[in-house]
Amino acid sequence: MSKTKKLVLVLGGAFLACASGVIASRVARATPPVGVTAVPIAGPVAFGEIDAVAHTGNYKTRLKTWGLSDGYVRHLTIAPGGGTGWHSHPGIVFVLITAGTATFYDECDDFTPQVYPAGTGFVEDAGCVHLLANEGNADVELIAFFLVPKGAPPRIDEPAPQ
Repeated sequence: MSKTKKLVLVLGGAFLACASGVIASRVARATPPVGVTAVPIAGPVAFGEIDAVAHTGNYKTRLKTWGLSDGYVRHLTIAPGGGTGWHSHPGIVFVLITAGTATFYDECDDFTPQVYPAGTGFVEDAGCVHLLANEGNADVELIAFFLVPKGAPPRIDEPAPQ
């Protein structure tokens, strides 16, 4: 075998080893949910392209997708002191707090805590690392609707931010 082929094989092996190490370390540093019970209600449910508009009085909304989507609905319960673990999503998530008070930490808002009591909701942006915590004394319950690219997972575990 020539020196050039040996060098290419050694460099290729080194590259693969480094890439595997990066992936393994990312998975190893992921922060799992604590005190969370997630019950799937629906999904994946296939959606074609969406171009929906509502305009009534002073209210306007528009939801538009390019490409196919999957929808998921989950009911989550977070025990006092629990949290979802750091994660992100490849699409948007509509979160409706139905019981308790949740505290949301999101890198897209500089991790400034945002508090959501029962009867309120918010939208999680795609690609932002975040965590939803229960810092109260009663269970937090919520319904989450995930709209993600077709075939994508609804959740991506992430390492804790530095």
